[in-house]
Amino acid sequence: MKSIREFEAFCTIERGWTGAFEEAVAALEREEGGILMVTAGIYETFSIELKSNITLYLEAGAEIRFIQNWQGYKVVQSEFEGKRKSLTMPCIYAHDAENVALCGHGTLNGQGDYWWKNKGDISQGRPYLVCFERCSHVKVLDIKLVNSPVWTVHPLYCNDVEIRGITIRNPKDSPNTDGINPDGCCNVRIADCVDDVGDDCITLKSGTEDTPVKMPCENITITNCNMVHGHGGVVIGSEMSGGVRNVVISNCVFQDTDRGIRVKTRRGRGGAMESILVSNVIMDRVLCPFVFNMYYRCGMNGGSYKDKFAHEVDCSTPSIRNIQIRGCMVTDASAAAAFFYGLPEMPIENVTISDCSIRMKEGAESGYPGMMEDISRMSREGIFMRNAVNVVFRNIRVQNYENSMGLEGPWNVDESVEYTEQ
Repeated sequence: MKSIREFEAFCTIERGWTGAFEEAVAALEREEGGILMVTAGIYETFSIELKSNITLYLEAGAEIRFIQNWQGYKVVQSEFEGKRKSLTMPCIYAHDAENVALCGHGTLNGQGDYWWKNKGDISQGRPYLVCFERCSHVKVLDIKLVNSPVWTVHPLYCNDVEIRGITIRNPKDSPNTDGINPDGCCNVRIADCVDDVGDDCITLKSGTEDTPVKMPCENITITNCNMVHGHGGVVIGSEMSGGVRNVVISNCVFQDTDRGIRVKTRRGRGGAMESILVSNVIMDRVLCPFVFNMYYRCGMNGGSYKDKFAHEVDCSTPSIRNIQIRGCMVTDASAAAAFFYGLPEMPIENVTISDCSIRMKEGAESGYPGMMEDISRMSREGIFMRNAVNVVFRNIRVQNYENSMGLEGPWNVDESVEYTEQ
């Protein structure tokens, strides 16, 4: 174990704590790994690049603040939203490494207000707060992460990732500050986390049509987490060209997230979102608890995607299938109880929602349950569905709805969908 204070002598005016962290990591790498201990105090630095077999541990009272000057950051070749490009090096970064860890009870402060204000003037883009790229056996434990410039924790093409007990706090109006975004990763466990962010809280991704090598995001568990604010509690897509499968989401609480379980894609992306199980989730004050949108309009190559006519099915046609949602309780939803909009040539299929109660909010303002073109604002809508097959609702209670169900078949109601007005 080495303390960063041991390298304080390297903190010249020119190199500052950046030089101390570089020297500390190099020393541990020469020793084939170890723990770099950051004791209580404030440390201002540019990016810290970790290597194999190194743990960065922040003691309680330690805070690493990342400097608000984009010219001092290195540039790396990496990916953002599925596209390979030159990017500002993430604040905490590792690539092609194994057995890397970030843990402790201290704080990483991205000081993101500088990046949010200047995002249009910074050619290389805002840095991720934490990014592990093509790494294996990764751990992010217990630490607090605040004010991320853009996505907060981004495992990219990693295997065997554990993210546990962390707290993320980004202002609810901060742009693109997603919480945890596994991208093309396998064997990921996310548990006991708090995500209070300005964009999607947890998002599963797997590249776009522009990604050279598309890797699936698979074998993911998300449990015992609190999601606050943000545009979605747990989100899948819209980058999903490599496919997302084998996902379990359980025992979570969503509060004031625009949407709850949010699945989004569009023509041209390809890939399948499948084998997804959601259970025992409480949602409070959401626009719409369950959203399945195959006309998502945002991001690169967005176009307008207004065409509601059937296209020929090919490898670029995305699919959403084999999803089970059960045992969820929703209070004060505002736009719709659920929203399904599949493609006419590739309907959403094999979805079961069972043993759930959804209460719509009195006097709710209207909003858009799904981000797509040519959709009207909704308020206290029931279950809205277009282009979906083999959808089963079992023992579902929707309270306080105002508008009738917007269902177009074929669809199934097994046992009961109960609508009550209060």
